[in-house]
Amino acid sequence: MSSSPASAPGQPGAPAAASPEVEQEGLVERVAESVKPHLRGWIHAGVTPVVLVASIVLVVLSPTPVAKWSTAVFGLTAVMLFGTSAVYHRGHWSPKVAGVLRRLDHTNIFLIIAGTYTPLTLLLLPADTARTLLIVVWSGALVGLLARVFWLGAPRWVYVPVYVALGWVAVWFFPEFYRSGGLAIVLLIAGGGLAYTLGAVVYGTKWPNPSPRWFGFHEIFHVLTVVGYGCHYVAVSMASYGSA
Repeated sequence: MSSSPASAPGQPGAPAAASPEVEQEGLVERVAESVKPHLRGWIHAGVTPVVLVASIVLVVLSPTPVAKWSTAVFGLTAVMLFGTSAVYHRGHWSPKVAGVLRRLDHTNIFLIIAGTYTPLTLLLLPADTARTLLIVVWSGALVGLLARVFWLGAPRWVYVPVYVALGWVAVWFFPEFYRSGGLAIVLLIAGGGLAYTLGAVVYGTKWPNPSPRWFGFHEIFHVLTVVGYGCHYVAVSMASYGSA
């Protein structure tokens, strides 16, 4: 009995060929999966429930409506950042699912930057200044988000500096943050920014990489994101509780 000939690519019945981008993402993920340290993802997995509880407490204790909804934005973006990272890095995914999670993981960095600015600007800056800064930051976050969605394969030297630049827009407003919030809040904002920036440098350069088997450069990056978030959480809490 003769069998029917196999369908040629592009003919009806032929399996759809994966796009070059999907194939590239799959290759990258398979290679990363085979060499990633054993602790990859556990730092963010452990901190996610803590961030969730801390965010709920912050919103509940915030004394004004503006403080409540702006801290809710901060909390939501933080939970998305750490939660998505934990799911992405701890799971074993197909190339297609891994590509989606990787996009979410990268775009959440832009969202946490804008989410952190939201309560700090609304609670500490004059209305006109806050409006201007939020428009700049959220517009930049949206552009960066779309760029990471549609250009996931961009080299690190392209998008890491964008994260850093958007995060440090606040430096131009430090005098106003100081006048309204005091030295402690400014130091916390700057300290958190430095932690995030150092993490971005480690991520971008892949150095130092102390233990590729257990605790590599990516784990250092994750630790520094937790430190940065912690500094900013305290700053946002001080701004919120002082807004009554």
